[in-house]
Amino acid sequence: MKEARYFYVPDAGAVNELPEEEAMHATRVLRLKNGDEMYLMDGAGTFYRAQVTLAANKRCLYEIMETMPQQPVWRGHIHIAVAPTKMMERVEWFVEKATEVGTDEFSFLSCQFSERKVLRIDRIEKIVVSAMKQSRKAWKPVVNEMESFKDFVSRPLAGKKYIAHCYEEIERKDLFLELQQPYAEGDDADVTVMIGPEGDFSIDEVRLAMEHGFVPVSLGPCRLRTETAALSAAMMAHLSRRTLNFEHCARPEGALS
Repeated sequence: MKEARYFYVPDAGAVNELPEEEAMHATRVLRLKNGDEMYLMDGAGTFYRAQVTLAANKRCLYEIMETMPQQPVWRGHIHIAVAPTKMMERVEWFVEKATEVGTDEFSFLSCQFSERKVLRIDRIEKIVVSAMKQSRKAWKPVVNEMESFKDFVSRPLAGKKYIAHCYEEIERKDLFLELQQPYAEGDDADVTVMIGPEGDFSIDEVRLAMEHGFVPVSLGPCRLRTETAALSAAMMAHLSRRTLNFEHCARPEGALS
């Protein structure tokens, strides 16, 4: 069976042309022609079945044949805030995998022990879009600019807030057990988890986060690299909030789940 072809088109229902980069992929790589079928995702919860009406060198026009609203497959808003590693490819690996698993928002922290103070958000955005298409996610994760630790913890974040650290002198709860605590219907299922740099957060940063309502947690008995810890936190949050509403997601035949 031929695999469905997906393209990211913000406001797909209000326009009739693929963005230039997506159009070049459709016409030059996939060699779509007039009359070919494709699927669009607007990143805001809707898929569209469309038909190519014009395929030129850098342009691809379409007509929408069917609108396919999606239902969320996890509750709440999953937000991972991480201090980027010195090696950029490790940050990119985390963002790609966390998008595929299921994450709603990424924040990047400049901490006392951070090795990286600058991040190319445009590059991160491209990786998020690619992973969103690959994993058929109906909602595009929010990607925030890098910000200071102090500014982030001062934000009015909804739901449960956690900071993972390795200091024995500050009592920690187990994140996996914490996330599995039942919450009443209608309660806020949003969750934010902060992951520090390779040298961990400073102890003063942990205490400052606690003053702003963050609960100190452990990810388990093993010490993890930053990107591994961040992905573990994303997976724990996703699994604890998954709704299993897969039967309500209208997906075309040949689409990947």
